[in-house]
Amino acid sequence: MNRRQSIKALSVTALSAGLLLDACKTDTSKNTSEVDHTNLEYAAGLQDFEKERLEKLYAQPNFFNEHERNTLVILGDLIIPADAVSGSASDAKVIDFIEFIVKDIPDHQVPLRGGLKWLDMQCFSLYGKSFSGCSKDQQVEMLELIAYPGKTKPEFHQGEEFFNRVRNLVATGFYTSKVGIKDLGYVGNTPNKWKGVPAEVLQQYNLKDE
Repeated sequence: MNRRQSIKALSVTALSAGLLLDACKTDTSKNTSEVDHTNLEYAAGLQDFEKERLEKLYAQPNFFNEHERNTLVILGDLIIPADAVSGSASDAKVIDFIEFIVKDIPDHQVPLRGGLKWLDMQCFSLYGKSFSGCSKDQQVEMLELIAYPGKTKPEFHQGEEFFNRVRNLVATGFYTSKVGIKDLGYVGNTPNKWKGVPAEVLQQYNLKDE
């Protein structure tokens, strides 16, 4: 089972449990999200107070600055790259999902921002560049140090905790998007045409299709 299949398996388990849910400078004065949430008619079935809460969340400026967003996009595509079946995490706009989650659940904010800075500092130490400025090989090499829970060296424990959080958010965001649902092959309730009892069933009970 490859990495993408492993993440898919974990995500299916999570869904079945109800889960359909500048490096050192922070500039959050501008909302850079490309998603237009001004029309909440898509939120069918929500009560008025729920729509009001969504409107307030979407009205907030982005938590992540441009550098942080770019780093998260890169991380997302390393975790779930495009393949022959479907697109990548960035194709599914996972960054917008993570942006929403940190507003909806502020407990994610400090660990994610701190983790992004930790990741950059480690890359500066190893490669003389921020994570986003490193080559793909260097990025993968860095993630190999923190991607395996229980196998991480003590000095990289903070990075392991950060990457676990990002991986979970990326997988959740991807597999609850249109791109990810298509990747799962889930079709939901679809129209069907009744063609009668199958011939082999009729034959089993010595009946004829009239």
